[in-house]
Amino acid sequence: MSNENKTIYDFDFSLICEYFSQVKRQGPGSPEVTLKALSFIDNLTADSCIADLGCGTGGQTMVLAEHVAGEITGLDLFPDFIRIFNRNAEQLGLQDRVKGCVGSMTETLPFEKESLDLIWSEGAIYNIGFEQGLNEWKQYLKKGGYIAVSEASWFTDKRPEEIHRFWMENYPGIDTIPNKVAQMQRAGYVPVSTFIIPENCWTEHFFKPCHKAQDDFLKKYPGKPMVEDLVMNQRREEGLYDTYKAFYGYVFYIGKKI
Repeated sequence: MSNENKTIYDFDFSLICEYFSQVKRQGPGSPEVTLKALSFIDNLTADSCIADLGCGTGGQTMVLAEHVAGEITGLDLFPDFIRIFNRNAEQLGLQDRVKGCVGSMTETLPFEKESLDLIWSEGAIYNIGFEQGLNEWKQYLKKGGYIAVSEASWFTDKRPEEIHRFWMENYPGIDTIPNKVAQMQRAGYVPVSTFIIPENCWTEHFFKPCHKAQDDFLKKYPGKPMVEDLVMNQRREEGLYDTYKAFYGYVFYIGKKI
């Protein structure tokens, strides 16, 4: 398999985890965007229960915790991410109400039915699929509870073949914004807000920090083909975004359970 046709799933999970553990955020986003999405959610109190699914090392989770009351549980598949997550919570003095646990969003979640006031997921719902995630996670939300997720989306109905092929290979579930909103409505949510995350969430908050991580990774594992392929894969993704960012990006979708 040539590197051009590889997806992130073709790499060893431990290698992926080690690489992304070096950066504060494991995908495009920013504290400002997290807080903008949060501004559309009301009625959160000290008794609220919040879940951040696919939390990674908790970059966005800690921003949430510093601006909302209530208990927050971060869930991620990778134990090393959760170790860093809990360390970050402790360093910020949030460990009494912010805890990370190892688990998969594609399996039964460790929450009671209708127990959550808010489900959060930045750049991670693709692991289960946008529509499937909205449908399956709804059972854990209280009536009137919120879901807030960022998701890769097309900005146009048509796009160049190269970027279309890239996303069909990596995430065929990508769709246009109106179609994603319609999926949210069909799943039983009132769409509260939808907005495109800014370009700097990709360039300044994700790609730029990854540059040092890539250099360090290549130095740590000189001549290791899997490492070289992983770095090349990430650099190709950055190049594609720079070329085709007018056609796609991440979009925040906020919905309220009916």
